[in-house]
Amino acid sequence: MPKALCLISLVASILIAVLFLADAIMGLLGWADVAPLRGASLLMDIAFVLLGAAMIYLSWATYREQR
Repeated sequence: MPKALCLISLVASILIAVLFLADAIMGLLGWADVAPLRGASLLMDIAFVLLGAAMIYLSWATYREQR
């Protein structure tokens, strides 16, 4: 069960990081109309991408310990 929870958090973290990264890139390119979150806040996008990357690392490190 702990391995499954690590993998679920890894997938969720990847989805969060990709979503906010796509929003930031589309907002910077001027495509805010088609961005997932309509390019609401660049600062929020950067913060969530960094936090998503931290969660990815923590999930992966914890998964490796479970082996």
